[in-house]
Amino acid sequence: MRAAVFEGVGKPLSIQTVDDPTPAPDQVILTVENAGICGSDLHMTEGAHTPAGLILGHEFAGTISAVGSAVKGWRPGDRVTALPLNACNSCDTCDQGLPALCSQNLFTGCFLTAQGSYAQYVAARGSMLQRLPDGVSFAEGAMVEPLAVGHHIVGMAELPRGASVLVLGGGPIGAAVTLFARHAGARHVVVSEMSDVRRNRVLEVGATAVIDPAQEDVLEAFRKTTGEARPAVVFECVGLPGMIRQAVDLVAVRGCVVVAGVVFQEDSFAPIVAMGKEVTIRFSQAYTESDFASVIDALARGAVEPRPLHTSTVSLDELPAAFEALRKPTDQCKVLIKP
Repeated sequence: MRAAVFEGVGKPLSIQTVDDPTPAPDQVILTVENAGICGSDLHMTEGAHTPAGLILGHEFAGTISAVGSAVKGWRPGDRVTALPLNACNSCDTCDQGLPALCSQNLFTGCFLTAQGSYAQYVAARGSMLQRLPDGVSFAEGAMVEPLAVGHHIVGMAELPRGASVLVLGGGPIGAAVTLFARHAGARHVVVSEMSDVRRNRVLEVGATAVIDPAQEDVLEAFRKTTGEARPAVVFECVGLPGMIRQAVDLVAVRGCVVVAGVVFQEDSFAPIVAMGKEVTIRFSQAYTESDFASVIDALARGAVEPRPLHTSTVSLDELPAAFEALRKPTDQCKVLIKP
């Protein structure tokens, strides 16, 4: 098969012909119809620990082309997406139905033993498959994974209907959070985002107001647009040092901060501020099978409209240049690949 292969830091992805994957007993092989580029893929290609020979890609949808001997209930031709998880299935975390948090889990597209979907074919665990109804396109199917991230983040807030919330960051994850916060019944979803393109995009997916933090005081602008003193929930979707501190400062008494932005270095905030307001702080890492199922159901019913997030589609041959272009500030949100 043809695949985009990582060869090392500072090198563009290389389109190569590699061996077709074959299914282990508990796996299926998918013919990839669409795959998505994630910001974490870009970060991985900048890290010295990412192995040469890796095929990236953990957002995908396609048709089953081969079925492992132990997989039941699936057959070639079925339209599916899948959680890109390869957990141990034998620890306490797996027993709780949280395979994404399993310490032994291998995310597809992050390990040489779990190659990803920047290719014509990709392997997936049979237990992680999710069927795509006829009304859900492959492009939407490839967006289920990042949408499930947003769905899970909103679920972590246990959002009361009619709540007023603030989203810090309007990138792909902030936009998905905006979409599902509105879907969950939030009355006001205000997004703080410096990019005018991203501000316009989150308005398309349900934001009730936007703030440019470079030009306005965020709390004063939130009060002006909502009539509320402070947000009941703050979703931190930026991932820069200092953002947790800002979220804690902004949130209401007994409010909730959900941290979804990824920061690899140490960060700090003043616990006394959180204590003084009895703030709940939660961290969201990935998703569960029920998040995937809920997203697919919402797409099938037309209850959410993610199309504004899908900004372009590229072929496998166009992928290396498109991937490198995403390293710089861009108007793109979700770029899909059609291998």
